[in-house]
Amino acid sequence: MKVRRITAVSATLAAALALVASSTAATTVGRLTATDGPGFTITMSKKSVPHGIYVITVRDRSNIHNFHLTGPGVNKTTSVAAVRTYRWRVTLKKGTYTFVCDPHKTIMIGHLKVT
Repeated sequence: MKVRRITAVSATLAAALALVASSTAATTVGRLTATDGPGFTITMSKKSVPHGIYVITVRDRSNIHNFHLTGPGVNKTTSVAAVRTYRWRVTLKKGTYTFVCDPHKTIMIGHLKVT
């Protein structure tokens, strides 16, 4: 009788561990780094990434620039006057995202492809 109980508990424990593992995989977070300034540059650490949840660290290095990211379901921006580091948690869906410095959008622009 004890052997059956241990087997039943083991099966329940295995099912619970599998559920935790699958929910952890669904919340896997990718990381990206973005910068603006100090000159007239704006960058993203990758040009293409798979869709999913990401933490984007934005290093805003100039008080005349900002970093503005737009795309499917995302519209995030930093302050022009601030010189600081931001961390955004965003869900990136399939599509093309654009990042610009709003005051200098004709020369400071880039794209991120999400597959």
